[in-house]
Amino acid sequence: MKVMQRLSCGFATACLTMSVVMADDVADPYLWLEDVTGENALAWVREQNAVTSKELEAVPGFETTRARLLSVYESEERIPAISKLGGYVYNFWRDKQQIRGVWRRTTLDEYKKAQPVWEVVLDVDALAVQENRNWVWSGADCRAPAYDRCLLSLSEGGGDTTVVREFDVIKKEFVAGGFELPAAKNHVAWRDGDTLFVGTDFGPGSLTDSGYPRVVKSWRRGTQLAQAETIFEGQTSDVSVTGYVDEGHAHRREMVYRGLTFYTGEHYLIQEGKLLKLAAPEDASVASFQNEILIQLRKPWRIDGKEYAAGSLLTTGWAEFLAGKRNFEVLFKPTQRAALTNFSATKHYLLVNILDNIRSRIDVLSLNAGKWKRSALEVSGIGTTAASPLDERESDDYLLTTTGFLTPSSLYLGTVGIDKRALLKQLPSFFSAQGLVVSQHEAVSKDGTRIPYFQVSRSELKLDGSSPTLLYGYGGFEISYTPTYSPGMGLSWLEKNGVYVLANIRGGGEFGPAWHQAALKSNRQRAYDDFIAVAEDLIKRKVTTPKHLGIMGGSNGGLLMGAMLTQRPDLFGAVVCQVPLLDMRRYHKLLAGASWMAEYGDPDKPEEWAFISKYSPYQNVVKDKKYPRVLFTTSTRDDRVHPGHARKMMARMKEQEHDVLLYENIEGGHGGAANNRQAAYMNALAYAFLWKQLQ
Repeated sequence: MKVMQRLSCGFATACLTMSVVMADDVADPYLWLEDVTGENALAWVREQNAVTSKELEAVPGFETTRARLLSVYESEERIPAISKLGGYVYNFWRDKQQIRGVWRRTTLDEYKKAQPVWEVVLDVDALAVQENRNWVWSGADCRAPAYDRCLLSLSEGGGDTTVVREFDVIKKEFVAGGFELPAAKNHVAWRDGDTLFVGTDFGPGSLTDSGYPRVVKSWRRGTQLAQAETIFEGQTSDVSVTGYVDEGHAHRREMVYRGLTFYTGEHYLIQEGKLLKLAAPEDASVASFQNEILIQLRKPWRIDGKEYAAGSLLTTGWAEFLAGKRNFEVLFKPTQRAALTNFSATKHYLLVNILDNIRSRIDVLSLNAGKWKRSALEVSGIGTTAASPLDERESDDYLLTTTGFLTPSSLYLGTVGIDKRALLKQLPSFFSAQGLVVSQHEAVSKDGTRIPYFQVSRSELKLDGSSPTLLYGYGGFEISYTPTYSPGMGLSWLEKNGVYVLANIRGGGEFGPAWHQAALKSNRQRAYDDFIAVAEDLIKRKVTTPKHLGIMGGSNGGLLMGAMLTQRPDLFGAVVCQVPLLDMRRYHKLLAGASWMAEYGDPDKPEEWAFISKYSPYQNVVKDKKYPRVLFTTSTRDDRVHPGHARKMMARMKEQEHDVLLYENIEGGHGGAANNRQAAYMNALAYAFLWKQLQ
């Protein structure tokens, strides 16, 4: 039972005393803050923003940091990320002249030059002015092999909800009467030159509980969307359903994927107009390489008397697999500290990116006369290296990126089978790394598990506990956090003699599926115990003390921050909690939250709320505890993690008379900012807050 009371508030702060009755009989006076664009809620947000901006803009060095951050984000020396489509390489670019950005292209030969000449294909700033819409670029899907028409996704303000419009890259204009979809969490893919797989909001009942399409249709050019042929329908309890084409140099397969949960689903092959469900584990991913099917496992799989380890990459012929044969070859088998991060294909080779004790390794695999051959691309050092194909259809060329905490990112062009590779682009040093060193350490968690972490600090660091230290973590969704070059962190923190620490806690993917699954659902506390162990190890090693130890994390990492705040307030001097989940009683009812129940559990099930309730920050913050100061940041336009999480936590802590701040960007998606200026401002706020609290 839930009795709802419609709130009729005057000025925003008056609403703080009103309440509703929740199903768990706990009064929540702040449900009105879940009204994302409600007049009262936004008035309250602007009040909090004004307080936060006034205080943190006054911190010495704020404006210098903001200006330096913006200069980095708008620098012409950044490496333009490219996608090769036919005879051009394409890039989306923002700078101080192009606030919203331009989609542009050039030839590969021109790109190799120090100052390439770019041809603008679409100016998003000009489009926004022309149409009086706050457009934010969300990507393009171009039809192969001509790459003459593209489906452009544009969001208003920066969320996941986008419009889709067909664009002619030769004429550089939208196609009159072309494919077009209104704002929704759309998923589209070219089926052929005049047909799309389309998932969108087709009307009542066509979306899942998570807000994604549950229906895939085939939409032919020149027909109305209402006439599109239904290919597959999932259930509202699914996460999403998508149609796509798995296509490379020597294969083309039409597929449908039904996402049952965030980590499980069903794969269907379309053959002669009929859907054939693939007999692969629901928690495995499926891909193709030439005439081979590739299956990456998330859990152990026992089949035909053999057992394959979780995290393995298996292969066999498509024809053999469809005939029921299971004579797999293992292309990758994980170890306790080595995990597969991803794989991709050039024309004749598979590039397999591996993390070995959180250090990069790249294997190259080829198939000749039914036999697999393995070699390696040479990489070394504490850092992150990844290889990806330049163009799967045309060549064995690949792009290699290298980066590290103190090593500016570099981009190389190589060809598999040729030892030499050419340096295409390299970032300049945006901050001074002189005297800085990177080291890797281990902490021991509550259950005895060894938790690795990286530390970036001065070589002559005094181990007297006096160093302002920033500890960052995430620990969820099998996402790996590895050493990368962050100019913002470098100039805002390291240059000022701060220590930076990256914790590789369970819940992430640093050591494969088992590392992630160790912190799922009822075991979530393990991720929090790991983070606490790293913090305690820093204090034990006398790197810092609680007074000087700050923590930061966003999204799932924002939930981590909330758990640290409520569980161990004695351990930290400041908390920056970004685009967070915090009310785990209602997270599954807010925006895309229902899609994450495979990660956290279902709070509507008493047995699962029993363990979720123990760490849910919103339910565990109390008046009679002393908490470190907190800065919550979020975005009104975030349609993935609801801004109500940060808003409500802020309101509750203020009511309890705790010292907290909130800044909500009125634009921006899940990243928090819609353009470089907003990103520079929000990051400057965070670092100003940390320096003020931790010195």
